[in-house]
Amino acid sequence: MTVSVHGQERSKQDSTRLDSLQRPILPVDTTDALRPDSLAADTLNRQDTVQINTQDGLKAVVSIVAADSQITDLRTNIIYLYGDAKVKYEGFELAADYIRVNQAENEVFASGRNDHNNKYVGRPIVIFPNETPKAVDSLRYNFDTGNGITFGIFTEVEGGFIQASRVRKNQYNEMSLYHGMYSTCNLPEPHTHFGIQISKGVVTENQIISGPAYLVMEGIPLRFITIPFGFFPKPNKRASGFLFPTFGEEFNRGFFMRDIGWYLALNDYWDSEIRGTLYSKGSYEAAILTRYRVNYKYNGGFNLNYANTKSGVEGTAQYQTRNDFRVTWNHTQLQEANPGTTFSANVMFGTSSYAHNTAANASYNYQELTRNSMNSSISYGKTFADGKVNFTASMRHSQDMTAQTVSLDLPTFALSVSSFNPFDSKDRVGEQKWYQRINVSYSLRGDNVLNAQESGLFSKETLSQFQSGFQHSIPISLSLNVLKFFQFNTSVNYNESWHMQTYRRRLDNTPNGYVELRDTVNGFERSYDYSVSSGLSTKIYGMYPKIGKIQAMRHVITPSVNLNYRPDFSNPMYGFYRRFTDAQGRETLYSIFQGSRYGSPGSGRSMGIGFSVDNNIEAKILSSKDTTNGGVKKIPILQGLTFSGNYNFVADSFNLSNINFSGRTALFNQKINLNFNGTFDPYHFDQGMGRRVNRFAITEGQLARLTNFGLSFDYSFNPKANDSRQRGLDSLDNQKANMTPEQQQALARISSDPNAFVDFNIPWNLAGSFSFQYSNPGTRSTVTATLNLHGDFSLTPKWKVQFNSGYDFRQKEISLTRFSIYRDLHCWDMSFGWVPFGRFQSYNVTIRAKASILQDLKLTKRNDSFGSF
Repeated sequence: MTVSVHGQERSKQDSTRLDSLQRPILPVDTTDALRPDSLAADTLNRQDTVQINTQDGLKAVVSIVAADSQITDLRTNIIYLYGDAKVKYEGFELAADYIRVNQAENEVFASGRNDHNNKYVGRPIVIFPNETPKAVDSLRYNFDTGNGITFGIFTEVEGGFIQASRVRKNQYNEMSLYHGMYSTCNLPEPHTHFGIQISKGVVTENQIISGPAYLVMEGIPLRFITIPFGFFPKPNKRASGFLFPTFGEEFNRGFFMRDIGWYLALNDYWDSEIRGTLYSKGSYEAAILTRYRVNYKYNGGFNLNYANTKSGVEGTAQYQTRNDFRVTWNHTQLQEANPGTTFSANVMFGTSSYAHNTAANASYNYQELTRNSMNSSISYGKTFADGKVNFTASMRHSQDMTAQTVSLDLPTFALSVSSFNPFDSKDRVGEQKWYQRINVSYSLRGDNVLNAQESGLFSKETLSQFQSGFQHSIPISLSLNVLKFFQFNTSVNYNESWHMQTYRRRLDNTPNGYVELRDTVNGFERSYDYSVSSGLSTKIYGMYPKIGKIQAMRHVITPSVNLNYRPDFSNPMYGFYRRFTDAQGRETLYSIFQGSRYGSPGSGRSMGIGFSVDNNIEAKILSSKDTTNGGVKKIPILQGLTFSGNYNFVADSFNLSNINFSGRTALFNQKINLNFNGTFDPYHFDQGMGRRVNRFAITEGQLARLTNFGLSFDYSFNPKANDSRQRGLDSLDNQKANMTPEQQQALARISSDPNAFVDFNIPWNLAGSFSFQYSNPGTRSTVTATLNLHGDFSLTPKWKVQFNSGYDFRQKEISLTRFSIYRDLHCWDMSFGWVPFGRFQSYNVTIRAKASILQDLKLTKRNDSFGSF
């Protein structure tokens, strides 16, 4: 056989040598001496479309273009294309530095060239019909027969890469390859890879047939692991199959066979995994993982996990069996699928002890093990009347894993009408009259709510305790500018609630005496309330003198005062309150709506003055690093320090309400965000009586009593790390459509773990948070404080160390601590995880291939002490 290069015919045996992969290195002549003589027509930067006669058998036009030059040899009917050349014929596309088109034989040849550094550049890129692009050293292709031969091919398939010294393609879309290698490395010369060297093979649409093949690891051929021939099915769609388990040992549950199962390829839109785990000491787990996707419409998945955990020695008092489950479901509807309508789901519910009893499915995931709540939401939304009317409906679930309580909203809906000006005219000219500024809106909501303990959630008695109702709200407001510097606001608010349950208190005569009972009365009852409020607000600006580098400091004070009125809805004329006489003969007033979903209208007439003062302080300082704005940088000193309260003129005692305050600021160039809030009680607390008395604390030499105070801040000494992580997650989100199911699961894990996304370009990061809560209602004070830390640093460009830890100051103990080390091995990666102490004390080392098709090709060493504490 002969190979034609740049118009020369050379013997393959004489001129071809082989590289390390047994690929031929083709001789390429880049001199102009090989170009045709003066009989040729030379055209620069010209695109020429050649119409071949139908008698030659071609079915379409061959389109050719070259950036450097195009030469046509009229004697041989051959076209030579130089520099960024391109040829297109039906579904066949070719781009290379050099292309030769033989019109007489309907054949094309392409290759690269050696540059001045003797580097092979301009390598051909070819797209065969219905295939992905492939990079080759050179190729020859016949338009008429569809046969072709390729030298030095390199292409990506199924998460790996195939290289071959020679590939021949026929008209039946079958390929014969010679001296090929399958590898997980994307480099032309794999330096760290797991590969299969194939001497000869045939690739068809549905199968691969190979001759002798052997393994290659780290560039070392393992010829003693050789197969004489191989047959590999190559289905064009997903196929059901066996899921291989992992093996190991755990301190508490014994030896295990984990995640054995079966993969179900249900159809083009659904697939599922059924997995199970068995332990030698009797525990077992089962899981069903299902995914679905319809392009341009929606996608999602749901998981069902069950665990039966046995601990202790059978036959002893310490032996016990725990049953746990967890259900998750996520669903996303694409916006273009149904404009104006939204539907989404993010569901997670199960037993509170699931993560702790299973070590988060043996993943030791930091976020799962420290989770103290689970929340779910399924929501639907639709807009009407050009967006003026909005309807939303949802089902929600909230679970406190510490208190083991569950709150269910099944369902909740809301209908809202955008605010409008009923007295304004569409044809109005000029500014609005004062009455045209009157603003009205309307909202309706409905609820069906249950609050219960987790243990008795599905009992008949618990399910009968749902609270149902509807609530209407009609706010009317007016806002005007008064005397140029003041903002006048007035409003009337009307709320009406429809209750499906009300409550009655009564005494029951028992042998042990009278017992107070609270009865639930099912049936429709209506309650309502209304209030009126008017107020003024303004802004006061103050400037402080220049101090050192501080060029200016501005203090903005926003005081506001309002008059408010609400009638006494405990008046018998409304029928919302009733009287009850207890066993001691004392008469009290109670509301029949007390404890209902929307509560009861307020008792006692309220007419008073509400007040608040907001403070904002900013400074401008000289900055040598910031040259914009004349080298002056604006920094916030105090943001939103607010004090608020109310004085009720008609209350018989405790006229002044508690004084609430809150504020926030940012320190150290926005690296630390600090928030605080609290409550002052202006009245004295009598320790002897154990209650507040109607006497101001200032009369006892104290301005006010601090009853509550909260402080929290979070910080990151390298904000670029958070920005990088968010960019990485956004990028992965955009690639979900092209991900394998395993990669999508990895993305879900990354999204829930702040340390799972490893960015080797960020040399270091240290971040954390601190929270402090103080409470002193009068008799006893309580203090809670927690500190959380997480961070990472790069030892080298390929090594990354990460950690999570914290401290609970009230419990005086260190929270769950975990260290991780990552090593990037290009097409492999290595990870080391260590929990040094606590209930989940363990370590694990994993080396695995990055390619998704080789996800089960991994080496794991794990030492678990789970359950030994």
